[in-house]
Amino acid sequence: MTVTQLQDIVLAGPRGFCAGVDRAIDIVELALQVCPPPIYVRKEIVHNRHVVEALRAKGAHFVDELDEVPDDATVIFSAHGISPAVRAEAQGRGLRVIDATCPLVTKVHLEAIRYAREGYSIVLVGHADHDEVVGTMGEAPERMFLIAHPEEVERLRVPDPNKVAYLTQTTLSVDDAHDCIEALRRRFPKIVGPAKDDICYATQNRQAAVKTVAAEVDLLLVIGAANSSNANRLVEVSKGLGTPSYLINDKDDIRREWLHGASRVGVTAGASTPEFLVREVVEALGRVQSVAVQEVHVVEEDVRFGLPRELEDVARAAGQTSPPRSGGRVSEE
Repeated sequence: MTVTQLQDIVLAGPRGFCAGVDRAIDIVELALQVCPPPIYVRKEIVHNRHVVEALRAKGAHFVDELDEVPDDATVIFSAHGISPAVRAEAQGRGLRVIDATCPLVTKVHLEAIRYAREGYSIVLVGHADHDEVVGTMGEAPERMFLIAHPEEVERLRVPDPNKVAYLTQTTLSVDDAHDCIEALRRRFPKIVGPAKDDICYATQNRQAAVKTVAAEVDLLLVIGAANSSNANRLVEVSKGLGTPSYLINDKDDIRREWLHGASRVGVTAGASTPEFLVREVVEALGRVQSVAVQEVHVVEEDVRFGLPRELEDVARAAGQTSPPRSGGRVSEE
């Protein structure tokens, strides 16, 4: 790839794996070590095909639904969460379940359960058909209303406008979610919401980093899967600031015409993207000529989540005292 104008690559930080993704990958890798095979995973454990293929190569079997899992087998639920109906099906069939749902997604589920028990209509701000939204909606389907844009608020019809609560998908654009929440507050002045923002820390931090980098570059490349909500939001945030931006799976998706006239190119990665893909993109951009690589870091992250107790117990019984820390090190091999 010859890009004669390119002089600088600016890496946004933080980027890549968040604590929930690290945990989910660790869960699958440890389960492969200590649980009787085969190990099944319902849906993509995280939304990145490189991660999924690496785990498949190690022995994980990925399925779309539980009817593909044999009776009495071990099944891992993905980081995006599942509905009570899926959990009940697994229990009814006697499947051994390991839940890799991100704790921050679990928090939203618990909020939905609480508001439903208290008699609220619940407006969920999120994207239809996303795995996380499907799981959250399943907690109280008869009480939940889904919106994705502020203009949808006026069309909402709830039983009691004075008894409304809101929740949000954890991987939304911070600015878009704010606009929806403000529209909800105007329509329903007595609306209540969670004490702490549902949008996860990693989503907020990566969007903040993109806002900083986008102002300094001619072009931004976001490495992530097409079905990754948080990666798509990074593209939208950058475009909203007027910076041309593209979502790519890996270095092979880079198109030469994007780079024409660009002297400074920004690179970041969604929360499900392994760091080796970032390294490969940087190497591809700088292969022909020497370019300066700088990192713009807006905040340090030190969040870690513990493993599910049921898996820790199995690991301890098998003599495995600590999980294999993925820490963003899922390899390309």
